[in-house]
Amino acid sequence: MSLLEIMDMSHSFGDKRLYKQVNLELYKGEHLGVVGQNGTGKSTLIHILTGEVIPDEGTVRWQSNLKIGYLDQYAMMDNSSTIREYLQTAYTELYEIEIMLQALYEKSAATGDETFLHKAAEYQQQLDQNDFYLVDSQIDKIATGLGLDAIGCDRVIETLSGGQRAKVILAKLLLEQPDVLVLDEPTNFLDTTHIEWLSDYLMNSKQAFIVVSHNFAFLDRITNCICDIEGETIRKYYGKYTEFLKQKAHLREDHIRQYYAQQKKIEETEAFIRKNIAGVNSKNAKGRRKQLERMERIAPPTFVSKPFFNFRELPLSVHKALEVKKLEVGYNTPLLPELNFVVTGGSKFVITGFNGIGKSTLLKTLVGTLPSISGSYRFAAPVNVGYFEQDLEWDNDQLTPLQIISESYPQMNVKEIRRHLAGCGVKDTHVMQSINTLSGGEQSKVKLCRLMLSACNLLILDEPTNHLDAETKTALQKALQQFKGSVILVSHEPAFYKDWADRIFNIEGKN
Repeated sequence: MSLLEIMDMSHSFGDKRLYKQVNLELYKGEHLGVVGQNGTGKSTLIHILTGEVIPDEGTVRWQSNLKIGYLDQYAMMDNSSTIREYLQTAYTELYEIEIMLQALYEKSAATGDETFLHKAAEYQQQLDQNDFYLVDSQIDKIATGLGLDAIGCDRVIETLSGGQRAKVILAKLLLEQPDVLVLDEPTNFLDTTHIEWLSDYLMNSKQAFIVVSHNFAFLDRITNCICDIEGETIRKYYGKYTEFLKQKAHLREDHIRQYYAQQKKIEETEAFIRKNIAGVNSKNAKGRRKQLERMERIAPPTFVSKPFFNFRELPLSVHKALEVKKLEVGYNTPLLPELNFVVTGGSKFVITGFNGIGKSTLLKTLVGTLPSISGSYRFAAPVNVGYFEQDLEWDNDQLTPLQIISESYPQMNVKEIRRHLAGCGVKDTHVMQSINTLSGGEQSKVKLCRLMLSACNLLILDEPTNHLDAETKTALQKALQQFKGSVILVSHEPAFYKDWADRIFNIEGKN
């Protein structure tokens, strides 16, 4: 019996239809990865599964009495509690049983009534069956795996960054051990070490789970089936992500072959009808016309144009593009020890380190958004910085991509703006939608388009691959390789930068 059954589901977002009469099932032990290009409806599917969105048509049915665990990165939290206190709420029921157990012992001692002891024994059995006395060690295990021990489990929730809060929410979700996990981009706030830990955890889990991710190395490790969303359809493939790619390529080739074979047959039939409809073979011609009308037409292959990035370059002929000396960054108190490094002209400089250590804070300091605490940094005189901030925040999130680019580049006409957005992979149907209605991937493409149109010779990029699909990542990777200026990149995806980075600066060890 399936844990989840989707039957004949259709749903549209605005004028765009995402799914048309799709079907999908999830069975016990299945590790399902959800993939598809930006804007195809991956996150919408998650919202439908969690009940936040009701589909236009069809049914979505979970097995009764199933415990669903959803990674809601914006869940309400008690900001006054510590990380450990919040994680302990995963075991609220067991702590309540412990309180009732102690109360029964006290009543028995006070009254001598052994019936209290019999009830206490039942409670004790429940605690033992649920490994209550291993709770603290389990919390420590998950906290260490996700890097919360480095933050400090005594830290108050209110003092955490958005990424750190998301880690805490994920840790609690894993501790709760629901029957089915539903995770939307869980690696976006994790560094490489903790992605590897989560990969191992999920790979060895007996739970069923559904994961949306653009980190394909992560997906390849954890999945045993793939749900591919494309062209209003949802198709399920069995096997890991790399096996899915091979199966999909084979099916695409087969589809193209069948489509053109059918088109040839249609053309030949139409030619016969035109030639014979009024002659002695009129009856045969009419019969073939009826056959043609009843024919189930194969949909034409859909070829999505690949995005293309080409950053506008200014010349850079200096040896030291940026020099950092004894720099301390943070909010009131330093997050890191003093930093010393040099970014040379034309070099590709990658900054790594665990999530929450202060990588984004460093970049914000370098671009002048935050003041430094002490020390200095100096850009060479001819340096012109282009900055990509990872947060998807807009001055006015009601504006459309067309309006956003027009505000930044008022000299451009509508046709030029549309051409640049299309080149970055922003679909024509999304150009006139409010930016807050677009997926994270589509919003990132708009940000990259705006950045690409500004001439610079030093790019500072903070997790630019978050939310991006495979084609867009590849296009961005190629553009950064070809960029003749300097690049400072923060990324948790070694596969994205390992082949072209000139220096990897581990902010923990300051290599």
